[in-house]
Amino acid sequence: MSDDLDLNKEAEESGNNSSPSLQPENEKAKEIRQEEKQTAFDKIYDWLEVIAVSAAIVILALTFVFRISHVDGISMNETLLDGDLLVIQNNYMPKGGDIVVVQQLNSFFEYPLVKRVIATGGQTLKIDFTNWKVWVDGVLFNEDYVNFEQGKIMKYDDFLSIYSGTITKNGNSYEMTIPEGYLFVMGDNRNHSSDSRSGLVGLVRENEVLGKVVFRMMPLNRIGAVK
Repeated sequence: MSDDLDLNKEAEESGNNSSPSLQPENEKAKEIRQEEKQTAFDKIYDWLEVIAVSAAIVILALTFVFRISHVDGISMNETLLDGDLLVIQNNYMPKGGDIVVVQQLNSFFEYPLVKRVIATGGQTLKIDFTNWKVWVDGVLFNEDYVNFEQGKIMKYDDFLSIYSGTITKNGNSYEMTIPEGYLFVMGDNRNHSSDSRSGLVGLVRENEVLGKVVFRMMPLNRIGAVK
């Protein structure tokens, strides 16, 4: 009988001794799980914060610095194609060679036009329609972006009539000075563009320029900076 009592006592003591050792392990595992849960929460919060800040930056940029536009038509082929989605820079001072988006007041065209600036106010422009050459202030423009059509002259639309009082003819070339505050623009697809050579567009006021085209967003296979 005493042996049984001794065994029971030993078992009881053994059980009592084991519980304290398990208690710290359970507490430690609980703390680890809590830390992991907190770490995961912090990561999610950090990502949400990054997304929120990025969205705010994009909204502010599109409001004050950039805006979105698109190409309507083929007048800028092959530089820009019909339907291309563009990012344009606001608060821009136009200069020759840049591609701009223009929204003229009381225009024949209800949508913005995408054209290239050829000459700005005060500059002297000379065009040789027969040989597809353009000079600004006596310097020949390097226009490797133009969609040249072999065997055809560059179309001049109403150029001779709308600028009849301001142009002078010298051989195959016509020369004029652009009034201050205005721009002379043309499309890169010269024979398929309504621009400053046409009475439908004419000279563009500087304040009618929405901005400079700096980037093409779509299509994805043509995404990139625009020059």
